[in-house]
Amino acid sequence: MALIVVPYHQDERLPAALLPLPAGTPAVVVDPELPAGDLWARLAALDEAVARAVAAAPDPVTMVSGDCLVAVAGLAGAQRAGRDPALVWFDAHGDVHTLETTTSGYPGGLALRLALGGNPEVLADRLGLRPVAEERVVLVGARDLDPPEVAFLAGSRVRRTTVSGLSAADAPPGPLIVHVDLDVVDAAELPGLLFPAPGGPPAAEVVAAVRRLRATGRVVLLDIACPWHRVADSSARAALLEALIG
Repeated sequence: MALIVVPYHQDERLPAALLPLPAGTPAVVVDPELPAGDLWARLAALDEAVARAVAAAPDPVTMVSGDCLVAVAGLAGAQRAGRDPALVWFDAHGDVHTLETTTSGYPGGLALRLALGGNPEVLADRLGLRPVAEERVVLVGARDLDPPEVAFLAGSRVRRTTVSGLSAADAPPGPLIVHVDLDVVDAAELPGLLFPAPGGPPAAEVVAAVRRLRATGRVVLLDIACPWHRVADSSARAALLEALIG
């Protein structure tokens, strides 16, 4: 297994303490110098470096970052390596906004929609990314959706399921990218999340679901996003990352 660490939340460099990886785990750290100016130009530079690292790494790849947008770079890298992966997207949120529908302006809320072909000018065109067909995407555990996201998903072919209800048979055929935003875990169990959403599954349930997918042998990239603040005790975070990576 190749481990790639992207110590960024969007274009902000994160301290190592925010990504408490298992001690002694060898990893490739992607930390390019980003250009000044426009956020999307900076993100494109970061994502280009990530895509190159993913394309060069042997399957399967595990990637850990502080942001869901890095999944777009992972998808581009897998495509460059000759894969045509489908997506299984674990997230408490939909991440299917566009620049036109977002009210918060938070770029991470566009991540899945960008992979589906939304606003291609901001990242996909710069990375040479091919959009994933809606019917090849499964959204897992989403429970905090804005009205435009509800409307989009209701009219789309993206499939939705709960974490406990996900079986390996629910995954689209072919190679898979499994994206896990750790805010899919119930906020009461994982304090300090940037965007906590109550009513989620326990961490053990998320780990079990990811392991069911990995047991198929079809997961070419496991992408783990850690969008959280500093906390005094990060032992629960470290244990969760170890369980997912191991």
